[in-house]
This record gives sequence, structure tokens and C-alpha cells, in this order.
Amino acid sequence: MATQDGVNTDWLPQPSRRGVLQGGAATLAAGAVLGVGGPAGADAPASTRGPAAAPGMAIPVELIVNGTRHALQLDPRVTLLDALREHLLLTGSKKGCDHGQCGACTVLLNGHRINSCLSLAVMHDGEHITTIEGLGEPDALHPMQAAFVKHDGFQCGYCTPGQICSAVAMLTELHAGMPSHVSADLQETRQGLTDAELRERMSGNICRCSAYPNIVAAIRDASGQVA
Repeated sequence: MATQDGVNTDWLPQPSRRGVLQGGAATLAAGAVLGVGGPAGADAPASTRGPAAAPGMAIPVELIVNGTRHALQLDPRVTLLDALREHLLLTGSKKGCDHGQCGACTVLLNGHRINSCLSLAVMHDGEHITTIEGLGEPDALHPMQAAFVKHDGFQCGYCTPGQICSAVAMLTELHAGMPSHVSADLQETRQGLTDAELRERMSGNICRCSAYPNIVAAIRDASGQVA
């Protein structure tokens, strides 16, 4: 008499080898249909897998970059940074953290600074974007670019395009009287460019080489030339 924990189990049906194999085959077949068989549903039909960029998913987007109008066909998930770098081949804007924390991807959108890695390209259809390539020319540098060269405001240079774009927009904000977290008087129409103000307003741009003293000197030098 077969027992389990003192209970008679003779009356229970005993599984056969054929039954076990048939049951396993049925389970595998059901898993294949539902897309759970194999690693990450590799054997599942395409219709049951996760979302993918299907042909024809791209939509028309028009970006005005550095004064030039570009008609693009983009997947709606493409960031503005990737549209600039991968589709327009404007690689001056850098992908640093890709999380909006380092500022290396800063560009000007209608004159205001944004982290292009956090913004989708389709959100800016018909809008004006300025990258580091659009600020000046090699033989006619923007005053901020010239100041960074003069004061050696960089080392590896990876963050420099974002630093310069951010600094240009920051001075525009300052001259417009926009306060910061360290402004002494929120009602003051024109904030002074103290070290505290400058560092606070540029705090979204990180230089891992720590060239901050030279960056501050460059921005101060250019502040009288950038409106």
C-alpha cells in the first residue's frame, strides 16, 4: 500500500511516461502560440512580440536647423539629439549621459536652451533650432566661442558645445531679468553677473575635466558682447 504522510494514495491515478510526454508537448505548443517559448519569446509570431519600429511608422517632421529647413521622415520615438546627430550629421551636440543631467547636448530652441536628449524631434515640427555649428564659423567665431578659446575654457572638449550654447542662452536670460535660485531680489529687472549667479545659472552643464574657473572667465569676458 502506497502512503504519503500516512495517507493511502493507492486510489490516485498514476502518471504514465506517455502521459508526461504528451503533457509537456502540449505546454510547449501553447507557449509558442502565446509568445512565451524560448528566450524572450523568440519563437513567437511577430504579431505577438513587443513593439518594434515597423516599416511605414515614420512620420514627416520639418526642422529649421541653423537657418536651413530640413524635411525628415522620423520614427516618433527619435529624440531631437539623435535627429541632429544621426539624420542631419550635426555631431557637435554630444550625447553624454542621455538623461538630461550633464548638459552636453544643450541646443537653442527658438532662442531658449534645452537638453535635446530629453525632447522628441516630432515635438518641434517647424521650430528653429541652433546647434554649436550654427553659432559661428571657423573664420568668424561667435563671441562666446572666441572667449572659450581665449581663456582655454575646455580640456577634453566633450562638454564644450553644450557649455557654449548654454552660456549664450544664459546671458540672454540674465539680460532679460530672469531670476535664478540665488537671486537676491526677484523683482530686480536686471540681475548682476556675480560668481554665484553665473555658477548657479550654468549648473546644468557639467565639465568632468573641472575647467570651471576658465569657463567662468570666458563667460565673463563674453558677457558684454552677447545681448
